[in-house]
Amino acid sequence: MSALLSLLYGIAVYVFFAVTFLYAIGFTGNLVVPKSIDIGPSVPLPEAVIVDVLLLGVFAVQHSLMARRGFKRWWTRIVPPALERSTYVLAATLALALLLWQWRPIAEPVIWSVDSVAGARILWGIFCLGWAVLLTSTFLINHFELFGLRQIFARFTGRELPEQEFRTPFLYRYVRHPIYLGFLLGFWAAPVMTAGHLLFAIATTGYILIGIWFEERDLVTQFGEQYRRYRHQVGMLVPHRKAP
Repeated sequence: MSALLSLLYGIAVYVFFAVTFLYAIGFTGNLVVPKSIDIGPSVPLPEAVIVDVLLLGVFAVQHSLMARRGFKRWWTRIVPPALERSTYVLAATLALALLLWQWRPIAEPVIWSVDSVAGARILWGIFCLGWAVLLTSTFLINHFELFGLRQIFARFTGRELPEQEFRTPFLYRYVRHPIYLGFLLGFWAAPVMTAGHLLFAIATTGYILIGIWFEERDLVTQFGEQYRRYRHQVGMLVPHRKAP
């Protein structure tokens, strides 16, 4: 019964994440969704800035804290290890949903606006490419493990998961963090860049750079010299590869 409840919990969390993630794509691109990064009730500028910065801070702190190895060691004394990743995904999705729900648009001033049809199409193409790179990268490193489903299915079936191996499939041969690269392309490729969108893009870029620093420190601890060589040979966010 415990394994079955864990399975149902993990599936429910994944569905919640998938719906919120799809909404987030529409949110950043002002596409389809009723409330987006530039569309919503107008509020005084100081209120908008304070609320938006706090929302971005909650999102960043939750991700940075719960992703650390030390926190995971402590957290798995409270929750079963098989549920650790699903619980992280739930907390991250709640933080994202809060941001999407409470975000205050700042429509003025407009930082740039691309009037050229060709230029706008290029930016939309980069926007779509970014999200495609992001999703593809999750499947390259095991999408279902990243979002906790593999762990709960292993618990449900009574199987042991193998030890993590250091792998560099496809995109990872040329860029160390293609998931973060995808986010950056999706956040910055905007035909119309408002002040609110710029605030969002700058804050998330700063978080990504800080997150990479912490993540790479953990990866060096986990994989040692193997990861140090990889870091020397492959670009962090700009794709390139040096000869060994």
